[in-house]
Amino acid sequence: MDDATNRFPLELPADEGLPFAAVAVAPRTSASRMVADALRAAIVDGRLPPGAPLRQDAVARHFSVSAIPVREALRQLESEGWAKVEMHKGATVAPLSAEEAREIYEIRAALESLALTLAIPNHTGETLGEAQALYEAAERERDPALYVARNEAFHMSLYAPAGRPQLFEMIGTLHRRGERYLRVKFGLPEHKRVSDHEHGQLIRLVRRKDIPNAQKLIADHLLGTGDLLYRLLREQAPGSTGSTRKPRRNGRNEQEGADETRTGSIRDAKPRSQPRRTKG
Repeated sequence: MDDATNRFPLELPADEGLPFAAVAVAPRTSASRMVADALRAAIVDGRLPPGAPLRQDAVARHFSVSAIPVREALRQLESEGWAKVEMHKGATVAPLSAEEAREIYEIRAALESLALTLAIPNHTGETLGEAQALYEAAERERDPALYVARNEAFHMSLYAPAGRPQLFEMIGTLHRRGERYLRVKFGLPEHKRVSDHEHGQLIRLVRRKDIPNAQKLIADHLLGTGDLLYRLLREQAPGSTGSTRKPRRNGRNEQEGADETRTGSIRDAKPRSQPRRTKG
């Protein structure tokens, strides 16, 4: 663990690293936020896999900041579930959890069904046009790191007209907690196609103001994703026998057995430059 522990895993050649020269002169709160955002992006796109060390001194050197904003950034990431901090061991990237993935999507199904129900009567031609453009951008996207941002932006555009800021904020937090898990699903092209198709169906139902069917579709869509991620992560877990329970719902799973053999590990992600997040 010596080399990995003594240096930060993002110490790459200059053209592959994260450009962060401006951080050194930024105010402390800005620096901590920027460090947290950069680490979060690196976790999402696989440059920092589960279990990777996040040594405070190495992170500070990498971003040319003092220890204080790094400590604040790591505390923030720990509170959001991205990092795990242990006494006398330091911080590491939190492991992926099948149970957490399923629970995130179960909660999202409940909250987003409510948000969509409240939003549909308030949608206008303009808001529907924005949602349609975001849907098409996500459908075309082939970059996993950009896809998770575009997917979030599409979903949030459907709920914004509800006019419920606290509900909107809770859903946004769950999207951020689920970013790493959504990237696992992206490794299965067939499931991205199914998801894109359901997004298209969803926006058509919203246009027709068909609240009951839109509500059912968003719930099935999210619960099905949670079940799929639960199974995939259980099968990838060390010591797994490959025996997992069947998904609870939807008829979209006939091809899952064949597709699962093509699942890509997050650890196989190649270094990449920091993606720009699309705002919802």
